[in-house]
Amino acid sequence: SPAPLVQAFPLPSLPRKQPTVLVVCGPAQNGAIGLVCARHLRIFVGIFLPSSSSSSLSSHGPQRCLSATQDYEPTIFYPKRSPDPLYRDFTTQCEKMDIPFLSYLPTEVQLINDAYNAVVDAVLGAEAELGEGRGPCAGILATLKHVRIPIVSLDVPSGWDVEAGSSSGISPDVLVSLMAPKQCARRFLGRQHFVAGRFVPYDVQKKFELNPPKYPGTECVVAL
Repeated sequence: SPAPLVQAFPLPSLPRKQPTVLVVCGPAQNGAIGLVCARHLRIFVGIFLPSSSSSSLSSHGPQRCLSATQDYEPTIFYPKRSPDPLYRDFTTQCEKMDIPFLSYLPTEVQLINDAYNAVVDAVLGAEAELGEGRGPCAGILATLKHVRIPIVSLDVPSGWDVEAGSSSGISPDVLVSLMAPKQCARRFLGRQHFVAGRFVPYDVQKKFELNPPKYPGTECVVAL
């Protein structure tokens, strides 16, 4: 779900006229989640949550600001595409929705800073080995470490050890933990931490002694 990004960066708050978001996807599960996130961002038309920048006051109290003409504009960088049929389907869906794919990631960081409002880090996830950050993804991580626009990391910031975290990896502004926060989330020092775990079965919660937060209404994501 793109809800955390929408909450953290509502359309009216974006610094650039074009609501561009760069989604950087790795070859495994986290990359597939990034593809789904990009697809959902593309169809998130005019729906944002009330905030200081997106609400207005009237005699009837706060009202949501709605836009019928503007939506987020994701661009995907997916250099090593997975042969998994499901992941290929996600890629096709994004292509059919006219979401552009970059052929390369600029090494000139300022080009990224100037072109996008935020970056979604879906390169490596909880299933990745720490050494992968020194493999084919090393160049990507080196670039992301130097961007000055906000980074939203999915589940585990790329390059971090799932338990120990990292003091020299990516420093995301927003972390979206999937199912439940991982041990490395204790090292997260960004501005907002969300968890998407309402769908976790009760037997899994019991097995791993999870203590999920309360989800208001029908929300599947909650801020911690």
